[in-house]
Amino acid sequence: MTLHLWLAYTGIIAALIAIPGPSALLSMTHGLRYGHRRALATVLGGVVAAMTLMTASALGLGAILAASTTAFTLLKVVGAAYLIWLGISAWRTPSVPERVQAEPAEASPGLLKLFRKGYMVGISNPKDLLFFTALFPNFIDTTQPHAVQFATLAVTWAILDCGLMFAYACAGRHLSTLFASPARLRLLNRSTGTLFVFAGGALAASAR
Repeated sequence: MTLHLWLAYTGIIAALIAIPGPSALLSMTHGLRYGHRRALATVLGGVVAAMTLMTASALGLGAILAASTTAFTLLKVVGAAYLIWLGISAWRTPSVPERVQAEPAEASPGLLKLFRKGYMVGISNPKDLLFFTALFPNFIDTTQPHAVQFATLAVTWAILDCGLMFAYACAGRHLSTLFASPARLRLLNRSTGTLFVFAGGALAASAR
């Protein structure tokens, strides 16, 4: 892979990752509720999910989903249901402001739970498999070893994904003072819940 090709890939994925989506929304929400340090577990969960989808795409699962309407629809419905469930859960979250820095560790979800939620949101969209399947061949030099090039693409994505999602988490942390009242926090919970339900509905209704 040439430097020119790598820079083009980096610019494209930086723009794509920066576009707010379910993972960015979750990172920001966890940053607001639990602080940016704890939200890093959420961010890492999303990054690992992206690496999982990339690997599955490289192994041919993306091509299988592209060829099988039934398999794609099934995974799409499961992913949409999970996003809608997250939205309903956000609506039902108690509107009690949390003190991020003074909060005892036992009062917040464990890091593993935050990581798992970040992973599940990241893995819930089977369209990402098709995206990676379509994107990567454009940046792979067929005359060079594929494994090294794939590793370069994956590591670049992981670094940018982690950095940008952590920026969302930090932004959420800085916004925490704006949601110190139950009324504002209720508005945040319901707005977040609505966005997740909308994302789930859009995924369920989307075509390939």
